[in-house]
Amino acid sequence: MRTLLFTLLLTLGLGMLASLAGGQAAPALRTAVVVEIKDAIGPATKDHFLRALAKAEDDRAELLILVLDTPGGLDAAMRDIIQGMLNARVPVVTFVAPSGARAASAGTFMLYASHIAAMAPGTNLGAATPVPIGGAPPEQPKGDDGDKADGDEPAAAKPGSASDRKAINDAVAYIRGLAEMRGRNVEWAEAAVRSAESLPSYEALEMNVIDLIADDVPALLAALDGREVTVAGTKVTLQTEGITVERFEPDWRTQLLSVITNPLVAYGLLIIGLYGLMFEGYNPGALVPGVVGAICLLLGLYALQVLSVNYAGLALVGLGIAMMIAEVFLPSFGALGLGGLVAFVIGSIILMDTDAPGFGVNLGLIGGIAAIAGSIMLGTIWLAMRARRAPVSSGVEQMIGARGVALDDFTGTGRIRIVGEEWAAVSVAPVAAGQRVIVDSIDGLTLKVRPEA
Repeated sequence: MRTLLFTLLLTLGLGMLASLAGGQAAPALRTAVVVEIKDAIGPATKDHFLRALAKAEDDRAELLILVLDTPGGLDAAMRDIIQGMLNARVPVVTFVAPSGARAASAGTFMLYASHIAAMAPGTNLGAATPVPIGGAPPEQPKGDDGDKADGDEPAAAKPGSASDRKAINDAVAYIRGLAEMRGRNVEWAEAAVRSAESLPSYEALEMNVIDLIADDVPALLAALDGREVTVAGTKVTLQTEGITVERFEPDWRTQLLSVITNPLVAYGLLIIGLYGLMFEGYNPGALVPGVVGAICLLLGLYALQVLSVNYAGLALVGLGIAMMIAEVFLPSFGALGLGGLVAFVIGSIILMDTDAPGFGVNLGLIGGIAAIAGSIMLGTIWLAMRARRAPVSSGVEQMIGARGVALDDFTGTGRIRIVGEEWAAVSVAPVAAGQRVIVDSIDGLTLKVRPEA
């Protein structure tokens, strides 16, 4: 029994030592999740970033690095991304890279919201003035000297309308709050919104707009080692030496959403959907145009729902197509068709918020679709006029001038065969059986004919 007890205790002791040794030999793997946004900020990029942030939090990563290169984008998508940054449970580092990249407009807000803001040499940020749908705000008034108002401070921006003032003041308050929260340059942040100021990377570092400059991701990780940040109210010291970099690639859902919400694709889906339903109306029961049109129309409307859309432009596009359809059924001699084409083109031009970077519709695409639609409409009008001038091809009127064959010898009343039917005929000239005759007129159910010369 003593021997058995001694053996059991020895086995347990060795097992505990092996367990402790194994735990020391295999420490927890430290990772840095890297996600790239190299496009306009929209629904697809927002979804991609938030999913990367969720993965970093679930995996308890050391930090999340957002490699950014954007011309700006939609305000709603930007605010969702920033909300995710502010409530993140892991440090978020925004890195404007590679050299030549930019963080303009919405990208500037995202850079200010990050726990750490970094840029590569040769990059820039700024130009964060919000642009409303329909164009840029009115020109900002200046002080008496043309550049400054009273004193040495720049004159405050005063857009002309209340909606413009609301948009700019809201953006100023938003970016000032982010700058104060992260301890960055508040005055320049306001200038980037009010006056569309921009900075290159080295000036941004000197003015306390960003925290550091690095050539690439490895250099960034080396510079971050030992840096202290506050995450969710807790101070955290980054340990990035020897860290494993894990890249978060977009999945099929993000790629599909990116394609559908592209303004050119959304516009094309809308047009295909409307024309598909129109062709189904022309040919009830064809099914294929209706099915394809309904699917494309729903996808197009979904894309427009999440894009920055001028609904007056959308209404003009619908009105233009409705007027071109009405041209086929109403005798307007082209007035409805041409008016519809004009409404269609104008609505297409103002459909998207063309001043939002990366979210405009190419004018060449609009012109091409307008040319095709106009050609179809003019071709329909030409065919209608041609059919109107053509001889009557149905009814009894079609037999005037037609040729038949006499079935009897007669002078006066007899019988002839014409268009496969037997008719009573009257001729003042003698007609022989089998002779060809020409119909001159119709009197009830009797044809007045004459022998063919």
